[in-house]
Amino acid sequence: MTAIVFLLLLFGAVPIALVLALSAIWYIQASGNEVLYASFAQQLYSGIESYGLLAIPLFMLTGELMNEGGLTRRLIQAARVFVGGFRGGLAYINLLANMFMAAIIGSAASQIAVMARAMVPAMEAEGYRRDFAAATTAAGGLLSPIIPPSMLFVIYGVLAQIPIGDMFMAGIIPGLMLSASFFVIIALVGLTQSFPKGKWMNRSEALAALRDCLPAALIPVAIVGGILLGVATPTESAAVASLIAFLIGRFIYRDLKITRLGALFVRTATSSSLVIFLIAAANVFGWVIIYEALPQKLAGQITSITSDPFVFLLIVNLSLFVIGMVIDGIAALILVVPILLPIAQMHYDIDPFQFGVIVCLNLVLGLLTPPVGAGLYIASAMSGTPPMQIVRALYPFLIAVALILVLLSWAPILTTALI
Repeated sequence: MTAIVFLLLLFGAVPIALVLALSAIWYIQASGNEVLYASFAQQLYSGIESYGLLAIPLFMLTGELMNEGGLTRRLIQAARVFVGGFRGGLAYINLLANMFMAAIIGSAASQIAVMARAMVPAMEAEGYRRDFAAATTAAGGLLSPIIPPSMLFVIYGVLAQIPIGDMFMAGIIPGLMLSASFFVIIALVGLTQSFPKGKWMNRSEALAALRDCLPAALIPVAIVGGILLGVATPTESAAVASLIAFLIGRFIYRDLKITRLGALFVRTATSSSLVIFLIAAANVFGWVIIYEALPQKLAGQITSITSDPFVFLLIVNLSLFVIGMVIDGIAALILVVPILLPIAQMHYDIDPFQFGVIVCLNLVLGLLTPPVGAGLYIASAMSGTPPMQIVRALYPFLIAVALILVLLSWAPILTTALI
């Protein structure tokens, strides 16, 4: 009965955090074990009682400060130096700039919104089809949950109780593989479409663009370098990155206005509070799942189908793709990890870092697939392109992601080599 209530609320357009909390309340009432109500508030609080979760609002703040401070625009100009002269150069610039942004923002939805505003009009003005420009920008957002830092990696690290810094390292090789595959796709699509010829900057323009970009480049260096050298935790690195973004935007680029900080902080607080409340509510729902021994029951069913870790991961990939189509990525992550991770570790001896990268990449696909597809609708709203036109242009990128997921499932070394 609890499952029916969960589905009715979910498809009744009730916010997912309330779906999780109300389903847990229904379970307690239906079970007759009302003493569990005494632990309800404690379970809500324990879901967010993690130092690592502080990185989420700090990374969001960094992204907001970058946008207001003009750092994003300068990173795009720097990308133009390296790939702007190729035929289809602006498409390559879009992806390269997305790689830079992925190393800073950590949120796919935020990255798609930022880059769609900047890149889609520019690509359309140079002769690219609008649906392809929007699709390339949306696909670039898929790099955000893989290239560190990543909001999903932070949440997964907390749920799996593994070092978040090591989780970031696990995403580097898959992130580079994904980026390379997207560059290949643009080259192949360019063979069938007549992309505009790019234009290389002259020496003085290139030097000026790189010089202007150097301060902004300090942010990913501070984040990843601090973690790699063991100088700072991911949370501390996020705080340092926020401070650097503020100082650069205010005192070096001078684009950041003090009068706009109030609205900036409100946006950051609103966005991060939604995520944090979702985590708290999901912890209560996860408590119900554990109380009902659902992981053990599911493990018995899956292990009766296969004993091969690779086949198990293929089943997980297919299941997560369907789940990601109807449930937000963060909510889905919080729901499935407590159920599937123990099965993966105890019954198939799968490394938690490999499992985390696969789960996070798979679930973020839901951002670009109907019917939920928040990232798809963000790209549509920012570009003025119908969602289904973007989906049709996205197919080559989605196929590349699927192939990368199969490869990551088959070869654990791709995620564990740098840890």
